[in-house]
Amino acid sequence: LSDLFGNQNSAAKSKFLPVDQAFQVVSSGKATSNGTRLSIAFEITPGHYVYKDKLTLNFPKGVSATPFTFSQSPVSIDDPTFGKVPVFTQKNVVATTTLTTNNGKGAKNVPVIIGWQGCAKAGLCYPPEKIKTTVNIATPRK
Repeated sequence: LSDLFGNQNSAAKSKFLPVDQAFQVVSSGKATSNGTRLSIAFEITPGHYVYKDKLTLNFPKGVSATPFTFSQSPVSIDDPTFGKVPVFTQKNVVATTTLTTNNGKGAKNVPVIIGWQGCAKAGLCYPPEKIKTTVNIATPRK
């Protein structure tokens, strides 16, 4: 029996990449005059896509984020799970937001959780992913 299951496993592995091979995600923060610009770069393997609306940020109270801007335009697909949704199929996509503190002061080592989800066009949706990072938030200059 283990041979049977082992063979099924290797067949599934050859069809679908592990999530960290299908998608490479890197975040970086840079101080700007308005706060700290947080960039999240996605490298998407051909045949895969990332949901625009599944990209989320979680951070402590007292921190605000501007809406994401994207380096690419999403395409609309008819997804089997979520219906008509915007997704990114491009090889490189960067999502950018600006983080600020509500009290106008800087903050060090602010915990930020980046949430996202992607799928393989061949029919596998990966579970939602989370990346934990810390960001230093710059004091906005007036």
